[in-house]
Order: sequence, then C-alpha cells, then structure tokens
Amino acid sequence: MQTDSSLGPADDLPGRPGSTGPSPDDRPPRRATSRFMLSHPLHILSLGFGSGLSPIAPGTVGTLFAWASFAVFSRYLTVIEWGLLIVVGFFAGIGITSFTAKRLGTDDPSPVVWDEIVAFWLVLLMVTPVTLIGQLWAFIVFRFFDMVKPPPIRYFDRRLKGGFGIMFDDLVAAFFTLLVIALWRMSV
Repeated sequence: MQTDSSLGPADDLPGRPGSTGPSPDDRPPRRATSRFMLSHPLHILSLGFGSGLSPIAPGTVGTLFAWASFAVFSRYLTVIEWGLLIVVGFFAGIGITSFTAKRLGTDDPSPVVWDEIVAFWLVLLMVTPVTLIGQLWAFIVFRFFDMVKPPPIRYFDRRLKGGFGIMFDDLVAAFFTLLVIALWRMSV
C-alpha cells in the first residue's frame, strides 16, 4: 500500500485547509428541533419559545405567539416599557438571530421567528387601542408583507445578511403594515 507522506494525521480532518472532508460551510443545514432549541438560551428566544418549531408556517405561528404574548403582557407593561422592549428586542435580536442562524447553517432559517415577534409587537403597539377585528386585520396585512416580500422588502431581504438582515426586513414589513393601516384609517 502506498501512502502520501505529505499528509499528516490532522490533514484529513473535515474543515481543515487541505482536507478532503467537508468544511463547516459545506455541511447541510441543521434542522431546528426542541432538543436544538433547548441546547442554548439564545435559541429559545430565536425560535420564539418553540413557536418557530411549527412544521407548518413557522413565521405565522411566531406572529400568533407575538399577538398572544402582547395580549398577556399589555396588562403589565406601559407604552414606554413596550417601546423599550421592542427597541432592545430589535438590537439584541441582531445578535440572537445571527447566533442561531449560524448554528443552523443557513442565512435566514424559517424557524427563527424572533424577528416576526418584535416586528408584530411594534405593529400592535402602534395600532393600540384597537378591536380584536382590527388586530386580526393587522395580523393579516403583516403576514402578507412578511411572506410576499414586495419591493422594497424583497430588496432588503436579499441584500442584507446576518442578524441585521433577519431583523430589518420584518421591521420594513411592520412599517408597510402600519402605513396601510394609517391609509385605511384616513379613508374611513
């Protein structure tokens, strides 16, 4: 048997320069599971306390979680406290979602729903007080903008990467949702 003496024992380890194995960037994306979520506290936030683990429409389920949590916590938080929570949630979300996205091995994994949660909290804060039907319409309009990503949302979604990109396109979707609601209110 002939061996290549230029290769040392560590040269064939995956991810090392000169290696024949796959690098970490070549690995297929990981699947978000409850075990993955519980492996780190930041994953719990990124995955919306489990709402992002939904096998069907995790972004929609994450937005429903945002709606439910807003209804529960509005009894205890003032408008100023909500505003502070949303601002801190956005900036912390840049690092939190980036951390989880890297661990999952993809740029913007669908189970990461912290971006939907923070953005929809903003929508609900800005349209409060409103009826349950009004909140339902805000939910529908927000989901439309977040799923369809019409321009310029699509532009930001494709150009901005990392945690900032994950968080920012949903912030833009929230802005357009609020714009539609304001225009509707002006026309009535």
